[in-house]
Amino acid sequence: MMKILLACSAGMSTSLLVSKMEEEAKTRGISVDIWAVAQDKAPSEMEHADVLLIGPQMRFLKKKFEKRAEEVGIQLDVIDPIAYGRIDGKAVLDRALSLSGE
Repeated sequence: MMKILLACSAGMSTSLLVSKMEEEAKTRGISVDIWAVAQDKAPSEMEHADVLLIGPQMRFLKKKFEKRAEEVGIQLDVIDPIAYGRIDGKAVLDRALSLSGE
């Protein structure tokens, strides 16, 4: 099972995106665990994830999170702003899968 962590400023704006990603994964028959947290919880949650996607409004934190992601051995990227704005679960799930090599 692939584990995808989303992080945003407060952890709330990504909750709908989590639902859309889960719907898309279910449609495809992909087993995933997707959850969202606030930016301050992301470093500790990374050890439970395969991929971390951060909200576009937090792109300035990417360098900070990269060090921790490297320590725990996970992939990291910023969610595409257009996909984020459209709550495009398919596009964001596709990005997470491509980062993990799935």
